[in-house]
Amino acid sequence: MTEHVQVLEMRHITKRFPGVVANDDVSFDLREGEVHALLGENGAGKSTLMNILYGLYHADEGEILIKGRPVRLGSPSASIDAGVGMVHQHFMLIPVMTVAENIVLAVEPTRGGIVLDIHEAERRVREISDRYGLAVDPGATIADITVGQQQRVEILKALYREADILVLDEPTAVLTPQEAQELFEVVRSLTARGKSVIFISHKLNESLEIADRITVLRRGKLIETLPAEGATEASLARLMVGREVLLHVEKTAAKPGAPRLEVEALRVRDDRGIEKVRGVTYDVRGGEIVAIAGIDGNGQTEMIDALAGLRSVDSGTVRIDGDDVTRDSVHQHLQSGQGHIPEDRQRRGLVLEYSIAENIALHDYRSPPASRYGWLFPRRLIERARKLITSFDIRGGGPTTKAGSLSGGNQQKVVLAREIERDPKVLIAAQPTRGLDVGAIEFVHRRLIEERDEGRAILLVSLELEEVLSLADRILVMYEGEIVAEFPPTASEEELGIAMTGGGRSEVAA
Repeated sequence: MTEHVQVLEMRHITKRFPGVVANDDVSFDLREGEVHALLGENGAGKSTLMNILYGLYHADEGEILIKGRPVRLGSPSASIDAGVGMVHQHFMLIPVMTVAENIVLAVEPTRGGIVLDIHEAERRVREISDRYGLAVDPGATIADITVGQQQRVEILKALYREADILVLDEPTAVLTPQEAQELFEVVRSLTARGKSVIFISHKLNESLEIADRITVLRRGKLIETLPAEGATEASLARLMVGREVLLHVEKTAAKPGAPRLEVEALRVRDDRGIEKVRGVTYDVRGGEIVAIAGIDGNGQTEMIDALAGLRSVDSGTVRIDGDDVTRDSVHQHLQSGQGHIPEDRQRRGLVLEYSIAENIALHDYRSPPASRYGWLFPRRLIERARKLITSFDIRGGGPTTKAGSLSGGNQQKVVLAREIERDPKVLIAAQPTRGLDVGAIEFVHRRLIEERDEGRAILLVSLELEEVLSLADRILVMYEGEIVAEFPPTASEEELGIAMTGGGRSEVAA
């Protein structure tokens, strides 16, 4: 890495929105061939700063220099022309089109200036893919490839447009640990060839592993820029949150009672009719957290959908406090005492156009005190939301603020507030901290432990082994739709990893 060559300088950037200063006199620079991580809590101003760089926002104050020259980036196309490429957390791909078609979209090679030359497009994509070690089939349809491969397509889109500066926004939020390591190899390959990478993240260990330097933002202000070498997770967490953060959950031993969730011989199919859950049997007792560990795609999503009434069951039984709810609707599941924190908070957990108050009332707006005789009482919804906003530390707005305008961490707190406030017997928590920063993770973990200690039965489904080992009282490993092993929370990541790849079949939990 050539330390003295600066490819980007953002000087004294300030960006205001109504009622909030998102970036307050922030300066940031990027050197040729380096990975510069940008850390901060949700709502710290990371994405705003990068959206200014990508031309989606215009700074109220400050200037941007690329390779020493002042630039005015008034649109994404201007940023692309200046050599900036951005890979967003939520991919901008068209599922029915091929990899090559997505990559060359709007800058297609043509025959005679009219007809798309798909063979030339695939040739160019294959050439760039080989050059940077991004193994992707140019002819594959986006809908048929994995999330990790889709992310490579997004990176290839930027490289095809000759980007020298790549902004990766929360790039591992939707990846498995294995895919994250593959991404890091891609990033190292890019920087070895002179590209420069801005790595927006909330994961401290990953930032320390991949970055050369780290900049921390807190509530819109620049806190510090420091070398990754010598930094620790604890020191970075302190800079991000402004206080000491418990990186590992403190909890007493569980005191489990009678089973509250019972799953017996459950079989479930996916949307294509393929059996994804194959005769799963287990229970979760009141006062304990049972975690389902496994590599994504091994039937966890279909199982959770079936438990929540979102997907029909082929065979088997689901009971809550002894009552059979196997064929019940979503509403009946909720009435039976189930809470559900879905793995996709935006698609399944919230109505983004609704206010915080309306989202909190989604389950019980038809019942007193929210309504009576068909009449809804908005003031009561707002008053209730105001109390929960305080107790769950929801930041970024008030009861009438739209959920879609909140950061990911605060959206998750809205879901958490709604599900916990109903005092459920059973709480299903699917990827409860996906995409959250260290402060929000600490909050969610603490609340889950509190709910366990109050006698709830909690089923945790997580791809994060550290989270599973930290929270669980019992760990079940799911592989190819079956529970293949059961472990205590003292198990090692290596033991779990072996079982997650099918090595635990001989230890199937009863």
